[in-house]
Amino acid sequence: MSSDRLEGVALVTGGGRGIGASIARELATAGMRVAVTGRTAEQVEAVAAEVGGLALTGDVSREADVSGWARQTEAELGPVDLLVANAGVNGPRVPTWEADPERWWRTLEVNVLGVHLSCRAVIPGMLERGAGRIVVTGSGAAYLPGAGQTAYPTSKAAVCRYAEILAGELRGRVPVFVISPGLVRTDMTADWFPEDAPWTPPELAPQLVRVLASGRADALAGRYIHAEHDDVEELIRRADEIAVNDLNAIRLQR
Repeated sequence: MSSDRLEGVALVTGGGRGIGASIARELATAGMRVAVTGRTAEQVEAVAAEVGGLALTGDVSREADVSGWARQTEAELGPVDLLVANAGVNGPRVPTWEADPERWWRTLEVNVLGVHLSCRAVIPGMLERGAGRIVVTGSGAAYLPGAGQTAYPTSKAAVCRYAEILAGELRGRVPVFVISPGLVRTDMTADWFPEDAPWTPPELAPQLVRVLASGRADALAGRYIHAEHDDVEELIRRADEIAVNDLNAIRLQR
């Protein structure tokens, strides 16, 4: 369990329920002021009230909503020190050729465009201040075999690559991380997997984000970190080796 004490302001997208809500709680417990975003006002307001934070309702795939979140967060809580780009939705559970094109594309709008708009909204301020960190919620669906539909894995593959490239663009200025929370039982996953699936303890992803927010893991920017299968403290100790050997990266090897 991370005991890092944090300060500053965090903006957590998709924070009204599930993994995002747990991350918001962890960051608030660590000492951050937290803005919570989501589409369902009742959920967002409940989590924000619980953590003493700011509730922001809207659509992560709409530029006006996301830029408005950033402005309101700065006005009411202060400049964003940490973005957790976590908002995501599942894809249609039908064969790809039977999926409604709008529903299929909607998955990419939320999961990919939403990450981009969120990053775009906070990066200029972070660069101006010379401080800030970004954590993007990826998924093992980006590379693991056996997926039953194309929209969600496609979106997460894009997100993982996006975060890695963005980390390179911002190297030495704003650390960007991409994490997999593991198979956490939430409203989004409960209907997709059996009761006896190898569920990941729900506290692991929030604890990982807390470590990344502390700055102790900045040397791991751009690396793919799994909340359950990676020991982040060990990765921090091995950061030089990881960089030299290009480890914790999704790569084709021949």
